[in-house]
Amino acid sequence: MSFAEAIQTCFKKYVDFNGRARRSEYWYFWLFTFILSSVLTAVGNAIGITWLAGVAGLAVLLPSIAVSVRRLHDIGKAGIWVLIGFIPCIGEILLIIWACKDSDPGDNQFGPNPKDSIPTV
Repeated sequence: MSFAEAIQTCFKKYVDFNGRARRSEYWYFWLFTFILSSVLTAVGNAIGITWLAGVAGLAVLLPSIAVSVRRLHDIGKAGIWVLIGFIPCIGEILLIIWACKDSDPGDNQFGPNPKDSIPTV
């Protein structure tokens, strides 16, 4: 999945907590949010509108949670595990480790493996 495809998919499924998300979809979306936040912080500070990045952060909040839940589904974990991120350090590290983990092969209780739907050329 390309960078643009990942961003489109996350915004199309911005409140879809069902299904599975590949690693590329998850990490490209987090890269997008990091770049967006950095640029808007710099622009906001330059023109004196310090709340600009905060508004963008609110705009990507639901898509970020949704892609995180779908990523957890991809490794066979329930979406409620996203709440472990509220535990300082340990929870965040565990979520990063899980986000880096490869997909469960084949179907799981959350749906078919998104890697299996890749068209072969």
